[in-house]
Amino acid sequence: MSNADTSRIPSRSEVSPEHAWDLSVLYSSDEQWEKGFEELSARAKRIPEFKGTLAESPEKLAACLEFMNEVGMLEERLGYYAHLRMSEDVSDSTNQERMGRFMRVATEADTNASFITPEIQAIDDSTMESFLASDALADFRIYLRKLRRYKPHVLSEAEERVLSMQQEANQTASRSFGALTDADMDFGDVETPEGKKPLSQSSLGSLLLHRDRDVRRQAYLQFHDVYEQHKNTLTNLYAGSVHLDVYKARVRKFPSARAAALFPDDVPENVYDNLLEVVGRNLEPLQRYYALRQRVLGLEEFHIYDAKVPLVEDLSVHHTFEQAVETVSEALSPLGDEYVTTLREGMLDGWVDRYENKGKRSGAFSAGSYVAHPFILMNFKDDDLRDVFTLAHEGGHAMHSWYSAAANPFQHYDYTIFEAEVASTFNEQLLFHHLLSASDNERMRAYLLNHQIDQIVGTLFRQTMFAEFEKKTHEMVESGQPLTVDNLRGEYRSLLEKYFGADVVIDDVSDIEGLRIPHFYRAFYVYKYATGVSAAISLSHRVLEGGQSEREDYFAFLKSGGSRFPIESLRLAGVDMAGASPIETAIELFSRRVAELEAYFSSVT
Repeated sequence: MSNADTSRIPSRSEVSPEHAWDLSVLYSSDEQWEKGFEELSARAKRIPEFKGTLAESPEKLAACLEFMNEVGMLEERLGYYAHLRMSEDVSDSTNQERMGRFMRVATEADTNASFITPEIQAIDDSTMESFLASDALADFRIYLRKLRRYKPHVLSEAEERVLSMQQEANQTASRSFGALTDADMDFGDVETPEGKKPLSQSSLGSLLLHRDRDVRRQAYLQFHDVYEQHKNTLTNLYAGSVHLDVYKARVRKFPSARAAALFPDDVPENVYDNLLEVVGRNLEPLQRYYALRQRVLGLEEFHIYDAKVPLVEDLSVHHTFEQAVETVSEALSPLGDEYVTTLREGMLDGWVDRYENKGKRSGAFSAGSYVAHPFILMNFKDDDLRDVFTLAHEGGHAMHSWYSAAANPFQHYDYTIFEAEVASTFNEQLLFHHLLSASDNERMRAYLLNHQIDQIVGTLFRQTMFAEFEKKTHEMVESGQPLTVDNLRGEYRSLLEKYFGADVVIDDVSDIEGLRIPHFYRAFYVYKYATGVSAAISLSHRVLEGGQSEREDYFAFLKSGGSRFPIESLRLAGVDMAGASPIETAIELFSRRVAELEAYFSSVT
């Protein structure tokens, strides 16, 4: 059954239960959640009972960790229920109040547990090794070994207390950037053939897809001109964020801010450098794609605001939600019956909140759970093929969590974002392969090619350019060079010229973009998108071209959860992100797809 009435947006109370996720696996009612909340409050107050006992014996340490596991699982159950109910209708005051109450008690639990890590780190190495040999800590060996990696970077109790007191102040640059760009900036309206449309952070993307070039030009220039008016404030905010990254790394005795950021995932810095190097010497197919765009769009000059409009206009393609699930299931058939059946039945029966309703959170996400099945939020539209890809993407996250929760104890079932981007993008690659193989409509094939090419541009090339900018700006501060409006914009302009090539016009306002990327306030994060899509492309080819062995390798990766660091877990799947091969494979696929799209347009002109 499809969403029956698309002419109006229903309220949450009007949503059919069969179109909503099933939260009863968490709590059967709000009243049951309240009982769980009282239990968490009581448990949070008991945590200090373990203080001062952790070094006495492996059994005492295990007792504390097992108790914290129980607290953690209860927190997850309560937190997911509150978060998911909030996502159903963010304007509902009851949902807001429930989420606020949960956050308060969760913060209390974290505060009461603040002694645990310092006590564990204070245990001398020989004693800890004897503890780890005990059967009492068998389920916690991975957790403890990961925790002990941080020991060289942990300071004295007094110093750690001072650093913890700075946490609120440390958010100033990021929060101020958000307040300025999301609330204070007024971007005005853009004239379109359909009438005036408001220009905003969220609407810029859709306006840059507009077929009318005047709309794209006005939206792009007007949007960036507002940033231009705040260039000094933006420079100081970003410089403050970079200086904070460098300060925290030095205080904790890391050789650089980047080394500190990569340490939690145990990612060698040469993995980051390898990404920049391989992509940097393989920009020809990207620039060839921009040249193709210029020819197809019939432009005398090609500007950055021409880089996203689809070359093949949207086709009239309709999938009900149920049909989309079937299409995704067919595409994922190379993964076998268990994977496909589990995901298909889950998406049709309780995992997915399907359609838009008033107050519902926009976009899509997957929330993997240890205590229940995964949950997927969608705002599915029958006439948008991109939503079928989104369903496959979120299904990849969901099944990653499903396998991880089934194969690991709670304390290390959660995986890193580095790995999460692989499992989701992997599913998109299989869906693309399925749709392209099944279609005999040349225009549809061209549309799909354009879709995959643009996805790789956005996740591999663009994110690598961002990663290169972050590396440069942090190195500037670490070498004692101040960050100014001119040198930041100069560095960013040089990267735009490098990636877009000599034939693309870089408008005067274009280099202000380096000061408007929110991800830069979470330094050295964006490279994970580029490594993720590279790994996903390599693994999807390996599974499609291989057999049972290659499929089982991929499942070993999904099942590893947080038991291994991401480079190691991806090696289980059959891809080595420490080498150039996965990135080169992704670029080779990109180049091949550009050639196919070139051939299509040559045949129709």
